Amino acid sequence: MGRAAQNRRDEIVRLATTTGLASVEELSAQLGVTASTIRRDLAHLKAAGLLARTYGGAMAVVTHPEASLRQRIGEAFEAKRAIAAWAAAQIRPGETILLDAGSTTGALAHELRHAADLTIATTGLNALQELVGATGVHVECLGGTLRQVSQGFVGPLAEAALSRMTFDRVFLGADGVTADDGICEASLQQTRMKELMMARSRHVYLLVHAAKLGRRPFHAWARMPETWTLVTDATATAEAVEPFKAQGVHVVVVPAEGPPGGPSAVPPAG
Repeated sequence: MGRAAQNRRDEIVRLATTTGLASVEELSAQLGVTASTIRRDLAHLKAAGLLARTYGGAMAVVTHPEASLRQRIGEAFEAKRAIAAWAAAQIRPGETILLDAGSTTGALAHELRHAADLTIATTGLNALQELVGATGVHVECLGGTLRQVSQGFVGPLAEAALSRMTFDRVFLGADGVTADDGICEASLQQTRMKELMMARSRHVYLLVHAAKLGRRPFHAWARMPETWTLVTDATATAEAVEPFKAQGVHVVVVPAEGPPGGPSAVPPAG
């Protein structure tokens, strides 16, 4: 199967998940292929257990399946790139930083490829790949058990490696985040790892595009420290970030194209 077909089928699963139901006609129009092509895609996805067929379309097998890293890399690409550029500007030469697994932290690793005098530890396979050949960066892989869907390392070996280091800054990703409960992830292994990462770091940054604010797709949570920074993109509304500001969180909104004045805080709701 070619990449175009795989990307199309990934998009069909995403649409069925976010809308609850996807019809052949709607999918055909949105994806620019024939209805017969969509029907073949749906048959393949049903056989793979990723969708359930309905009359005239398909629906998600579960309400909130965890998206793969490859799927997430293509989502909100410009927003993630802008967030990553802002995050990179916070880092100073000589620092030791920690990168979470995820698409936005992978974009940050990409921004840091030409950094000098920097130590980067990471639990993300994509961040490691971005830093191959970065001669000015000392790279530490925390290792552990690889979660295939997120391409991140978790488990006791990763936790043991983490306990041997401290960090100037940690940059985290999330499947969702709320002001009351913190970071939402698909597994308790992930949330435990994130809490340990935050505990070992002087400054904590959560890098998430606006669609993840207030989301609760799963039932595993990581509690946030007393002081942390939420970094999101310019599509975030005042209503979405106000609960975080009310909790005393430092909120940064990064413009799609960074103006001379730099990123701005979101104004209060109302």
